Amino acid sequence: MTTHKTCDGMKRRDFLKVGVAGGAGLTLANYLRLAEAGEIKKEARGVSAIFVNLPGGPSHMDTFDLKPDAPSEFRGKFNPIDTNVPGIQISEHLPKLAQCMDKFAILRGVTHTLGAHALGQEYVNTGNRPLPSLEYPGYGAVVSKETEHHNPMDLPAFVAIPNNTQQRPGFLGVKYAPLNTGATPLPGRPFSVRGISLQGGLTVAEVEKRQGLLRDLDVTFRDVEEDSQLLDGLDRFSQQAHSIITSKRSRSAFDISKESPAFAEPFGEGPFGLSCLLATRLLETGVRFVTLNLGGWDTHQDNWTRLSKGNNNRPGLLPQFDTGLSSLLNGLDEKGLLESTAVFVTGEFGRTPKINSRSAEGGRDHYPRCMFMLQAGGSVRGGQAIGESDEKASLPANEGFSPDDVAASFYHNIGIDPTKEYQTAIGRPITIVRYGTVINQLFS
Repeated sequence: MTTHKTCDGMKRRDFLKVGVAGGAGLTLANYLRLAEAGEIKKEARGVSAIFVNLPGGPSHMDTFDLKPDAPSEFRGKFNPIDTNVPGIQISEHLPKLAQCMDKFAILRGVTHTLGAHALGQEYVNTGNRPLPSLEYPGYGAVVSKETEHHNPMDLPAFVAIPNNTQQRPGFLGVKYAPLNTGATPLPGRPFSVRGISLQGGLTVAEVEKRQGLLRDLDVTFRDVEEDSQLLDGLDRFSQQAHSIITSKRSRSAFDISKESPAFAEPFGEGPFGLSCLLATRLLETGVRFVTLNLGGWDTHQDNWTRLSKGNNNRPGLLPQFDTGLSSLLNGLDEKGLLESTAVFVTGEFGRTPKINSRSAEGGRDHYPRCMFMLQAGGSVRGGQAIGESDEKASLPANEGFSPDDVAASFYHNIGIDPTKEYQTAIGRPITIVRYGTVINQLFS
Protein backbone atom coordinates (compact mmCIF):
# COMPACT_ATOMS: atom_id res chain seq x y z
CA MET A 1 0.00 0.00 0.00
CA THR A 2 1.27 3.47 -0.84
CA THR A 3 2.70 5.39 2.06
CA HIS A 4 1.13 8.84 2.31
CA LYS A 5 2.81 11.79 3.97
CA THR A 6 0.73 14.38 5.75
CA CYS A 7 1.44 18.06 5.90
CA ASP A 8 2.72 18.35 9.27
CA GLY A 9 18.10 4.80 21.68
CA MET A 10 18.31 0.97 22.29
CA LYS A 11 20.30 -0.81 25.05
CA ARG A 12 22.90 -3.50 24.24
CA ARG A 13 20.76 -6.33 25.66
CA ASP A 14 17.76 -5.18 23.63
CA PHE A 15 19.88 -4.87 20.50
CA LEU A 16 21.20 -8.41 20.87
CA LYS A 17 17.70 -9.80 21.29
CA VAL A 18 16.36 -7.90 18.30
CA GLY A 19 19.22 -9.17 16.19
CA VAL A 20 18.50 -12.78 17.07
CA ALA A 21 14.78 -12.43 16.52
CA GLY A 22 15.31 -10.57 13.27
CA GLY A 23 17.45 -13.43 11.97
CA ALA A 24 14.40 -15.68 12.19
CA GLY A 25 12.40 -13.27 10.04
CA LEU A 26 10.66 -11.75 13.09
CA THR A 27 11.50 -8.20 14.04
CA LEU A 28 10.78 -5.81 16.89
CA ALA A 29 7.82 -4.36 14.98
CA ASN A 30 6.33 -7.86 14.83
CA TYR A 31 6.39 -8.90 18.48
CA LEU A 32 3.56 -11.24 19.14
CA ARG A 33 1.59 -11.07 22.32
CA LEU A 34 -0.92 -13.54 23.46
CA ALA A 35 -4.35 -12.22 24.35
CA GLU A 36 -6.05 -12.52 27.77
CA ALA A 37 -9.68 -13.41 28.62
CA GLY A 38 -10.42 -10.71 31.09
CA GLU A 39 -13.99 -9.90 32.00
CA ILE A 40 -15.76 -10.53 28.72
CA LYS A 41 -19.41 -9.75 29.21
CA LYS A 42 -21.72 -12.62 28.29
CA GLU A 43 -24.28 -10.34 26.70
CA ALA A 44 -21.76 -8.74 24.34
CA ARG A 45 -21.78 -10.22 20.85
CA GLY A 46 -18.63 -8.63 19.49
CA VAL A 47 -15.72 -10.91 20.34
CA SER A 48 -13.30 -9.77 17.62
CA ALA A 49 -12.72 -6.42 15.96
CA ILE A 50 -11.54 -4.54 12.88
CA PHE A 51 -10.26 -0.98 13.10
CA VAL A 52 -10.15 0.89 9.78
CA ASN A 53 -7.80 3.86 10.01
CA LEU A 54 -8.17 6.74 7.51
CA PRO A 55 -5.05 8.84 8.20
CA GLY A 56 -5.04 12.36 6.84
CA GLY A 57 -8.58 13.21 7.92
CA PRO A 58 -11.46 12.56 5.46
CA SER A 59 -13.90 15.33 4.67
CA HIS A 60 -17.19 14.71 6.45
CA MET A 61 -19.04 17.07 4.08
CA ASP A 62 -18.05 15.04 1.02
CA THR A 63 -18.71 11.58 2.47
CA PHE A 64 -21.31 10.99 5.22
CA ASP A 65 -22.54 14.46 6.20
CA LEU A 66 -23.32 16.36 3.00
CA LYS A 67 -25.04 19.74 3.15
CA PRO A 68 -26.59 20.29 -0.31
CA ASP A 69 -28.46 23.40 0.84
CA ALA A 70 -25.40 25.16 2.31
CA PRO A 71 -23.90 28.18 0.50
CA SER A 72 -21.67 27.32 -2.48
CA GLU A 73 -18.45 28.15 -0.61
CA PHE A 74 -19.30 25.32 1.81
CA ARG A 75 -21.30 22.57 0.13
CA GLY A 76 -18.73 21.23 -2.34
CA LYS A 77 -19.18 19.43 -5.66
CA PHE A 78 -20.69 16.09 -4.66
CA ASN A 79 -24.38 15.26 -4.49
CA PRO A 80 -26.12 13.09 -1.90
CA ILE A 81 -27.75 9.79 -2.88
CA ASP A 82 -30.32 7.67 -1.11
CA THR A 83 -29.22 4.59 0.79
CA ASN A 84 -31.15 1.37 1.36
CA VAL A 85 -32.37 2.94 4.62
CA PRO A 86 -35.12 5.52 4.03
CA GLY A 87 -34.16 9.02 5.10
CA ILE A 88 -30.38 8.49 5.15
CA GLN A 89 -28.24 9.90 2.35
CA ILE A 90 -24.50 9.77 1.74
CA SER A 91 -22.11 10.83 -1.04
CA GLU A 92 -22.80 9.81 -4.64
CA HIS A 93 -19.25 8.37 -4.73
CA LEU A 94 -20.15 5.77 -2.10
CA PRO A 95 -22.85 3.80 -4.00
CA LYS A 96 -21.86 0.37 -2.67
CA LEU A 97 -21.91 1.54 0.93
CA ALA A 98 -25.27 3.18 0.23
CA GLN A 99 -26.64 -0.28 -0.60
CA CYS A 100 -25.45 -1.79 2.69
CA MET A 101 -26.31 1.16 4.95
CA ASP A 102 -28.42 -1.25 7.00
CA LYS A 103 -25.20 -2.93 8.17
CA PHE A 104 -23.52 0.11 9.78
CA ALA A 105 -24.24 3.24 11.78
CA ILE A 106 -22.98 6.76 11.04
CA LEU A 107 -21.98 8.98 13.94
CA ARG A 108 -22.27 12.61 12.88
CA GLY A 109 -21.16 15.58 14.93
CA VAL A 110 -18.17 13.86 16.52
CA THR A 111 -15.99 16.66 17.85
CA HIS A 112 -12.64 17.42 19.49
CA THR A 113 -9.96 20.13 19.42
CA LEU A 114 -6.73 18.46 18.23
CA GLY A 115 -6.01 19.71 14.71
CA ALA A 116 -2.54 18.20 14.26
CA HIS A 117 -2.27 14.84 12.51
CA ALA A 118 -0.10 13.06 15.08
CA LEU A 119 -2.12 14.17 18.10
CA GLY A 120 -5.42 13.48 16.37
CA GLN A 121 -4.29 10.00 15.34
CA GLU A 122 -3.14 9.21 18.86
CA TYR A 123 -6.50 10.38 20.20
CA VAL A 124 -8.72 8.35 17.86
CA ASN A 125 -6.51 5.24 18.08
CA THR A 126 -6.74 5.07 21.87
CA GLY A 127 -9.94 6.88 22.82
CA ASN A 128 -7.96 9.08 25.21
CA ARG A 129 -6.76 12.61 24.73
CA PRO A 130 -2.93 12.41 24.54
CA LEU A 131 -0.82 13.22 27.58
CA PRO A 132 2.91 14.05 27.46
CA SER A 133 3.50 11.90 30.55
CA LEU A 134 1.77 8.70 29.43
CA GLU A 135 1.32 6.63 26.28
CA TYR A 136 -2.11 5.02 26.24
CA PRO A 137 -2.50 1.61 24.59
CA GLY A 138 -4.34 1.36 21.29
CA TYR A 139 -7.53 -0.66 20.89
CA GLY A 140 -5.69 -3.69 19.51
CA ALA A 141 -3.38 -3.92 22.52
CA VAL A 142 -6.30 -3.72 24.96
CA VAL A 143 -8.28 -6.37 23.08
CA SER A 144 -5.17 -8.58 22.98
CA LYS A 145 -4.71 -8.26 26.73
CA GLU A 146 -8.37 -8.85 27.51
CA THR A 147 -8.59 -12.02 25.39
CA GLU A 148 -5.14 -13.34 26.26
CA HIS A 149 -5.96 -16.68 27.86
CA HIS A 150 -8.31 -17.78 25.07
CA ASN A 151 -6.08 -17.27 22.05
CA PRO A 152 -4.35 -20.16 20.25
CA MET A 153 -0.56 -20.22 20.42
CA ASP A 154 -0.18 -20.68 16.67
CA LEU A 155 -2.03 -17.49 15.68
CA PRO A 156 -1.22 -13.85 16.41
CA ALA A 157 -3.98 -12.13 18.34
CA PHE A 158 -3.43 -8.72 16.70
CA VAL A 159 -2.51 -8.20 13.05
CA ALA A 160 -1.90 -4.84 11.33
CA ILE A 161 -2.22 -4.70 7.52
CA PRO A 162 0.30 -3.50 6.44
CA ASN A 163 1.22 -1.74 9.68
CA ASN A 164 -0.22 0.74 12.14
CA THR A 165 2.20 3.03 13.91
CA GLN A 166 -0.62 4.53 15.97
CA GLN A 167 -1.98 1.26 17.40
CA ARG A 168 0.84 1.06 19.91
CA PRO A 169 0.80 -1.04 23.08
CA GLY A 170 1.63 1.98 25.23
CA PHE A 171 2.13 1.30 28.93
CA LEU A 172 0.88 -2.30 28.50
CA GLY A 173 4.24 -3.24 26.98
CA VAL A 174 5.60 -4.63 23.74
CA LYS A 175 4.07 -8.09 24.23
CA TYR A 176 0.74 -6.58 23.13
CA ALA A 177 2.09 -5.01 19.94
CA PRO A 178 0.74 -6.16 16.56
CA LEU A 179 2.12 -8.52 13.99
CA ASN A 180 2.71 -6.13 11.07
CA THR A 181 2.33 -7.83 7.70
CA GLY A 182 4.64 -5.18 6.21
CA ALA A 183 2.76 -5.26 2.90
CA THR A 184 -0.69 -5.66 1.41
CA PRO A 185 -1.84 -8.63 -0.69
CA LEU A 186 -1.43 -8.49 -4.47
CA PRO A 187 -3.90 -10.02 -6.91
CA GLY A 188 -2.93 -13.44 -8.19
CA ARG A 189 0.16 -13.78 -5.98
CA PRO A 190 0.84 -15.76 -2.81
CA PHE A 191 0.96 -13.44 0.20
CA SER A 192 4.09 -13.85 2.29
CA VAL A 193 4.27 -12.38 5.78
CA ARG A 194 7.68 -12.02 7.33
CA GLY A 195 7.59 -14.06 10.50
CA ILE A 196 4.94 -16.42 9.15
CA SER A 197 6.77 -17.69 6.08
CA LEU A 198 10.30 -19.03 6.19
CA GLN A 199 12.30 -17.11 3.61
CA GLY A 200 15.78 -17.19 2.11
CA GLY A 201 16.28 -20.94 2.64
CA LEU A 202 15.83 -20.70 6.41
CA THR A 203 14.82 -24.03 7.96
CA VAL A 204 12.81 -24.82 11.07
CA ALA A 205 15.92 -26.44 12.59
CA GLU A 206 17.83 -23.18 12.20
CA VAL A 207 14.96 -21.30 13.83
CA GLU A 208 15.09 -23.68 16.78
CA LYS A 209 18.83 -23.08 17.17
CA ARG A 210 18.28 -19.34 17.22
CA GLN A 211 15.50 -19.77 19.76
CA GLY A 212 18.00 -21.62 21.94
CA LEU A 213 20.39 -18.69 21.68
CA LEU A 214 17.58 -16.31 22.55
CA ARG A 215 16.77 -18.35 25.66
CA ASP A 216 20.43 -18.22 26.70
CA LEU A 217 20.39 -14.44 26.28
CA ASP A 218 17.23 -14.22 28.35
CA VAL A 219 18.89 -16.11 31.21
CA THR A 220 22.06 -14.01 30.94
CA PHE A 221 20.27 -10.68 31.14
CA ARG A 222 17.27 -11.54 33.31
CA ASP A 223 19.08 -10.61 36.50
CA VAL A 224 20.14 -7.29 35.00
CA GLU A 225 16.66 -6.00 34.19
CA GLU A 226 14.13 -8.29 35.78
CA ASP A 227 11.21 -5.91 35.35
CA SER A 228 11.80 -4.93 31.70
CA GLN A 229 8.62 -4.91 29.62
CA LEU A 230 10.72 -5.51 26.53
CA LEU A 231 12.25 -8.61 28.08
CA ASP A 232 8.79 -9.87 29.02
CA GLY A 233 7.57 -9.24 25.49
CA LEU A 234 10.53 -11.07 23.99
CA ASP A 235 9.99 -14.02 26.32
CA ARG A 236 6.43 -14.33 25.07
CA PHE A 237 7.55 -13.75 21.52
CA SER A 238 10.10 -16.56 21.70
CA GLN A 239 7.50 -18.93 23.15
CA GLN A 240 5.08 -18.27 20.30
CA ALA A 241 7.34 -17.68 17.29
CA HIS A 242 8.11 -21.32 16.58
CA SER A 243 4.42 -22.28 16.82
CA ILE A 244 3.42 -19.63 14.32
CA ILE A 245 6.21 -20.28 11.85
CA THR A 246 5.50 -24.01 11.69
CA SER A 247 1.70 -23.79 11.87
CA LYS A 248 -0.23 -24.78 8.75
CA ARG A 249 -3.26 -22.95 10.15
CA SER A 250 -1.30 -19.71 10.53
CA ARG A 251 0.06 -19.86 6.99
CA SER A 252 -3.37 -20.74 5.66
CA ALA A 253 -4.96 -17.80 7.50
CA PHE A 254 -2.92 -15.35 5.40
CA ASP A 255 -3.55 -17.12 2.08
CA ILE A 256 -6.39 -15.22 0.39
CA SER A 257 -6.07 -17.44 -2.70
CA LYS A 258 -8.00 -20.06 -0.72
CA GLU A 259 -11.11 -17.89 -0.86
CA SER A 260 -13.60 -18.75 -3.58
CA PRO A 261 -13.54 -16.46 -6.66
CA ALA A 262 -17.20 -15.62 -6.05
CA PHE A 263 -16.47 -14.41 -2.52
CA ALA A 264 -13.25 -12.55 -3.43
CA GLU A 265 -14.49 -10.80 -6.59
CA PRO A 266 -16.39 -7.90 -4.88
CA PHE A 267 -13.22 -6.87 -3.02
CA GLY A 268 -11.54 -5.94 -6.31
CA GLU A 269 -7.79 -5.96 -6.95
CA GLY A 270 -6.72 -2.81 -5.12
CA PRO A 271 -4.54 -2.97 -2.00
CA PHE A 272 -7.26 -1.74 0.37
CA GLY A 273 -9.90 -4.10 -0.97
CA LEU A 274 -7.54 -7.08 -0.79
CA SER A 275 -6.55 -6.05 2.75
CA CYS A 276 -10.24 -6.13 3.67
CA LEU A 277 -10.48 -9.61 2.13
CA LEU A 278 -7.49 -10.74 4.20
CA ALA A 279 -9.08 -9.30 7.35
CA THR A 280 -12.21 -11.42 6.91
CA ARG A 281 -10.06 -14.51 6.52
CA LEU A 282 -7.93 -13.76 9.57
CA LEU A 283 -10.95 -13.27 11.81
CA GLU A 284 -12.56 -16.44 10.48
CA THR A 285 -9.40 -18.35 11.43
CA GLY A 286 -9.27 -16.97 14.99
CA VAL A 287 -7.30 -13.68 14.96
CA ARG A 288 -8.91 -11.29 17.45
CA PHE A 289 -8.05 -7.84 16.14
CA VAL A 290 -7.08 -6.48 12.71
CA THR A 291 -6.20 -2.93 11.73
CA LEU A 292 -6.50 -1.69 8.14
CA ASN A 293 -5.17 1.54 6.65
CA LEU A 294 -6.28 3.70 3.74
CA GLY A 295 -4.27 6.94 3.78
CA GLY A 296 -4.16 10.06 1.64
CA TRP A 297 -7.10 12.05 3.01
CA ASP A 298 -5.10 15.24 3.67
CA THR A 299 -6.85 17.06 0.82
CA HIS A 300 -5.78 20.69 1.23
CA GLN A 301 -5.76 20.91 -2.58
CA ASP A 302 -7.80 19.30 -5.37
CA ASN A 303 -10.16 17.81 -2.82
CA TRP A 304 -12.88 16.53 -5.16
CA THR A 305 -10.55 15.16 -7.81
CA ARG A 306 -8.49 13.28 -5.24
CA LEU A 307 -11.60 11.89 -3.61
CA SER A 308 -13.45 10.81 -6.75
CA LYS A 309 -10.96 10.23 -9.58
CA GLY A 310 -7.50 10.37 -8.02
CA ASN A 311 -4.35 11.94 -9.44
CA ASN A 312 -0.60 11.30 -9.79
CA ASN A 313 -1.36 7.69 -10.78
CA ARG A 314 -3.32 7.11 -7.59
CA PRO A 315 -6.96 6.00 -7.79
CA GLY A 316 -9.72 8.00 -6.17
CA LEU A 317 -10.00 7.55 -2.42
CA LEU A 318 -13.76 7.17 -2.27
CA PRO A 319 -14.03 4.36 -4.86
CA GLN A 320 -11.30 2.42 -3.02
CA PHE A 321 -12.99 2.99 0.33
CA ASP A 322 -16.45 2.21 -1.04
CA THR A 323 -15.37 -1.09 -2.60
CA GLY A 324 -13.26 -2.24 0.35
CA LEU A 325 -15.54 -1.36 3.26
CA SER A 326 -18.78 -2.49 1.60
CA SER A 327 -17.18 -5.82 0.68
CA LEU A 328 -15.80 -6.15 4.22
CA LEU A 329 -19.23 -5.66 5.80
CA ASN A 330 -21.01 -7.89 3.29
CA GLY A 331 -18.26 -10.51 3.50
CA LEU A 332 -18.36 -10.66 7.29
CA ASP A 333 -22.12 -11.02 7.10
CA GLU A 334 -21.86 -13.80 4.50
CA LYS A 335 -19.37 -15.70 6.69
CA GLY A 336 -21.61 -15.30 9.72
CA LEU A 337 -19.01 -13.10 11.44
CA LEU A 338 -20.66 -9.68 11.52
CA GLU A 339 -22.57 -10.40 14.71
CA SER A 340 -19.35 -11.36 16.47
CA THR A 341 -17.09 -8.64 15.02
CA ALA A 342 -17.06 -4.97 16.00
CA VAL A 343 -16.00 -2.64 13.17
CA PHE A 344 -14.73 0.91 13.81
CA VAL A 345 -13.89 3.35 10.99
CA THR A 346 -12.37 6.78 11.53
CA GLY A 347 -9.84 9.39 10.54
CA GLU A 348 -8.22 11.79 12.99
CA PHE A 349 -10.52 14.72 12.19
CA GLY A 350 -12.83 16.17 9.55
CA ARG A 351 -12.06 18.99 7.14
CA THR A 352 -13.07 22.63 7.03
CA PRO A 353 -16.62 23.26 5.86
CA LYS A 354 -15.49 26.38 4.03
CA ILE A 355 -13.54 25.64 0.86
CA ASN A 356 -10.06 27.14 0.63
CA SER A 357 -8.36 28.60 -2.47
CA ARG A 358 -5.05 26.72 -2.35
CA SER A 359 -5.61 25.32 -5.85
CA ALA A 360 -7.82 26.10 -8.81
CA GLU A 361 -10.28 23.49 -7.60
CA GLY A 362 -9.90 24.31 -3.92
CA GLY A 363 -9.62 22.03 -0.94
CA ARG A 364 -10.43 21.65 2.71
CA ASP A 365 -8.12 22.02 5.71
CA HIS A 366 -7.85 20.29 9.10
CA TYR A 367 -11.02 20.53 11.15
CA PRO A 368 -11.50 18.56 14.39
CA ARG A 369 -14.61 20.48 15.48
CA CYS A 370 -16.86 18.28 13.37
CA MET A 371 -16.27 14.84 11.82
CA PHE A 372 -17.85 11.45 11.24
CA MET A 373 -17.10 7.97 12.59
CA LEU A 374 -18.65 4.63 11.61
CA GLN A 375 -19.53 1.66 13.80
CA ALA A 376 -20.81 -1.76 12.75
CA GLY A 377 -21.11 -5.35 13.85
CA GLY A 378 -21.59 -6.94 17.23
CA SER A 379 -24.54 -5.36 19.00
CA VAL A 380 -24.51 -2.16 16.93
CA ARG A 381 -27.86 -1.57 15.23
CA GLY A 382 -27.12 -0.74 11.61
CA GLY A 383 -29.15 1.62 9.46
CA GLN A 384 -28.79 4.63 11.74
CA ALA A 385 -27.37 8.12 11.43
CA ILE A 386 -26.84 9.20 15.03
CA GLY A 387 -26.19 12.82 15.95
CA GLU A 388 -26.15 15.74 13.56
CA SER A 389 -24.18 18.81 12.63
CA ASP A 390 -25.41 22.33 12.03
CA GLU A 391 -26.48 23.66 8.62
CA LYS A 392 -22.86 24.13 7.46
CA ALA A 393 -21.42 21.03 9.18
CA SER A 394 -19.19 23.32 11.21
CA LEU A 395 -20.23 22.15 14.70
CA PRO A 396 -22.49 19.54 16.25
CA ALA A 397 -26.09 20.68 16.24
CA ASN A 398 -26.37 19.65 19.89
CA GLU A 399 -23.68 18.39 22.25
CA GLY A 400 -22.07 15.99 19.81
CA PHE A 401 -19.86 13.02 20.67
CA SER A 402 -16.22 12.91 21.68
CA PRO A 403 -13.70 10.28 20.50
CA ASP A 404 -13.77 9.10 24.12
CA ASP A 405 -17.52 8.37 23.83
CA VAL A 406 -17.02 6.40 20.62
CA ALA A 407 -14.13 4.47 22.18
CA ALA A 408 -16.23 3.58 25.22
CA SER A 409 -18.98 2.38 22.91
CA PHE A 410 -16.53 0.31 20.86
CA TYR A 411 -15.16 -1.43 23.96
CA HIS A 412 -18.69 -1.96 25.26
CA ASN A 413 -19.58 -3.65 21.96
CA ILE A 414 -16.62 -6.04 22.31
CA GLY A 415 -17.55 -6.79 25.91
CA ILE A 416 -14.74 -4.89 27.60
CA ASP A 417 -15.65 -2.52 30.42
CA PRO A 418 -14.19 0.88 29.34
CA THR A 419 -14.00 1.93 33.00
CA LYS A 420 -11.74 -0.98 33.95
CA GLU A 421 -8.41 0.06 35.49
CA TYR A 422 -4.95 -1.13 34.51
CA GLN A 423 -1.71 -0.36 36.30
CA THR A 424 1.39 1.06 34.66
CA ALA A 425 4.84 -0.39 35.35
CA ILE A 426 5.19 1.99 38.32
CA GLY A 427 1.80 1.03 39.76
CA ARG A 428 -0.19 4.03 38.55
CA PRO A 429 -3.89 3.11 38.05
CA ILE A 430 -5.18 4.07 34.59
CA THR A 431 -8.74 3.67 33.28
CA ILE A 432 -9.00 2.14 29.80
CA VAL A 433 -11.08 5.16 28.67
CA ARG A 434 -10.84 8.16 30.95
CA TYR A 435 -13.86 10.25 30.06
CA GLY A 436 -16.00 8.41 27.53
CA THR A 437 -19.67 7.53 27.97
CA VAL A 438 -21.28 4.68 26.02
CA ILE A 439 -23.59 5.92 23.24
CA ASN A 440 -26.63 3.81 24.05
CA GLN A 441 -28.44 4.71 20.84
CA LEU A 442 -25.89 2.67 18.89
CA PHE A 443 -27.27 -0.48 20.48
CA SER A 444 -30.99 0.28 20.52
